Amino acid sequence: MHLEDDASAAAIRRLRRVEGQIGGVIRMIEANRDCADVVTQLAAASQALHRAGFNVISSGLVQCLEDPESTESDKKAFEKLFMSLS
Repeated sequence: MHLEDDASAAAIRRLRRVEGQIGGVIRMIEANRDCADVVTQLAAASQALHRAGFNVISSGLVQCLEDPESTESDKKAFEKLFMSLS
């Protein structure tokens, strides 16, 4: 599966935001910020990463379902990938 340009660009934008959030968490730890603040930001980054993964998988699943040459095993593979994110 290859992501279409729009889906690819959206995934990259989301992942860049996650990258920035992780950098912020690292800086917070280095600055000895309060543990609750660090965990809150880490949870937000984790959620953002999951959303990015779900978007990539859902885009691929839509492409797979629309492709007349797509097989049942292709669909099962996407289902397995989708479930691995939960």
